[in-house]
Amino acid sequence: MVAVTQLVGLLAALAAVGALGEPIPTGTDLAWSLVGGAAGMVGISALYRGLAVGRMGVVAPSVGVIGAVIPVVVGFTVEGVPAPAAVAGIVTALVAVMLVTRAPGHDGRPSGFGWAVLAGSAIGVFNIAVGQLSDAATFSPLVVMRVVQAILVVVVIAGWRQPWRLDGWALPRVLIVGLLDMGGNVAFIAAAQTGALAIAAVLSSLYPVMTVVLAVAVLHERMTLRHVAGIALTAVAIVLIGIGTAA
Repeated sequence: MVAVTQLVGLLAALAAVGALGEPIPTGTDLAWSLVGGAAGMVGISALYRGLAVGRMGVVAPSVGVIGAVIPVVVGFTVEGVPAPAAVAGIVTALVAVMLVTRAPGHDGRPSGFGWAVLAGSAIGVFNIAVGQLSDAATFSPLVVMRVVQAILVVVVIAGWRQPWRLDGWALPRVLIVGLLDMGGNVAFIAAAQTGALAIAAVLSSLYPVMTVVLAVAVLHERMTLRHVAGIALTAVAIVLIGIGTAA
């Protein structure tokens, strides 16, 4: 699954670079792209593994919070503390993530917390690497990252003799996942290039909220009061961060 999604992302990035004529990263941008590619590969692989063997209610919020807190700390150190409203929005966003994704009860499965820590830490490093890129290009750094990830995933599949064939029914869905993953990376790079790293990292960590909304709308899962509170806090967080950014 990781191999196919990264290949789709690579092809999409190459097409965009060709259409826009973006230069291939060099110097510092190339170095950070390499770091981001390696960290992104570890992060997404650990996330998928954690969700497969652990509990989503533990893995999802842990990855979201850890992946946001690491670049927030770095962002505060490098870029300074933002306006009070933005700080309040960041704290509110983290609370919202934990509320929305926290699973009630215990189903006997392992927590998957170790995989979550690995995934969140790697995604945090990926976010930091993206935040260091210049605004010279948006898609070409993703080409470098996807090449690094493709090499790493081939090494893992070959070295550990992992199964690599997907079922026919799964392939179209995985292709869609690859395109959505690519779109999310592009949006995050653009946000980090034009705004504060801490704010971009926290807003991107709100992805579990959309997962819950889609689960209710598409899968007809029951929404608890905790979910409603988390979604409401998400709206509050976005408003606060917007006010703090404009201040």
